[in-house]
Amino acid sequence: MLSDDQVARYHEDGFVVPDYHLPDDTVAAIRADYDRLVARYPEFLDYCPNLLAYDLSFLNHARIPEILDMVAQVLGPDFALWNSSFFAKPARAGRKTPWHQDGEYWPIWPVATCTVWMAIDDATPDNGCMRFIRGSHRERELRQHRTNNDRSFTLNQELPASEFEESEAVDLVLESGQISLHDVFLVHGSEANRSDQPRRAMTLRLMPTTSVFDRELSTRQTKEKNLAVDHAERTLYLMRGIDQSGRNDFRMRR
Repeated sequence: MLSDDQVARYHEDGFVVPDYHLPDDTVAAIRADYDRLVARYPEFLDYCPNLLAYDLSFLNHARIPEILDMVAQVLGPDFALWNSSFFAKPARAGRKTPWHQDGEYWPIWPVATCTVWMAIDDATPDNGCMRFIRGSHRERELRQHRTNNDRSFTLNQELPASEFEESEAVDLVLESGQISLHDVFLVHGSEANRSDQPRRAMTLRLMPTTSVFDRELSTRQTKEKNLAVDHAERTLYLMRGIDQSGRNDFRMRR
């Protein structure tokens, strides 16, 4: 569980690194599941935007009770898993992720999500660890992004330098097995991986069920912003509590 100080830090800073490590056998299982996924779908060598559409084995790693307990501390007792991705910056070839806010991409209203980032390898500045702008979530607003279709980027929505102070960036250095939690409005990005070490990570995207996952909005956003991924076909999994909105669709989608 997060301490009271860690919960306060999450709300104040926009992120927190818990005093928790994934068990070694869990890290090994995630690596094995990912190797199996890439063997079947080599196009996901760098990034898989929706793990659960291709292999439900990853759902086992999304149901770790200790992690869900921590999410409940920051989101409340009622929340759903709406996506899980895999970010795998291969050695010497991992692409840069431009500065952005996650909520710019996501069809959720009101915008709300806690991301659990699970380090499968050590994440360092050398291999492209995430970088956060501490406290940049506090206004609870999405800043003005612009489209940048640079193929060396993992995403195409970028915050211009005028929207934040990069000099304030904090490197999220994690050991393999550590996790972090961060807020949907937090400004973050990561550099390319030019090192000899991969930087793999699995993410869980969890939203409070007071918010609604809007599939029609997703399709509109995808067209308007020329996004690479339409989230409309995501399956929502109720992880804790009830659907407070009464409007979320939890049916399995194919």
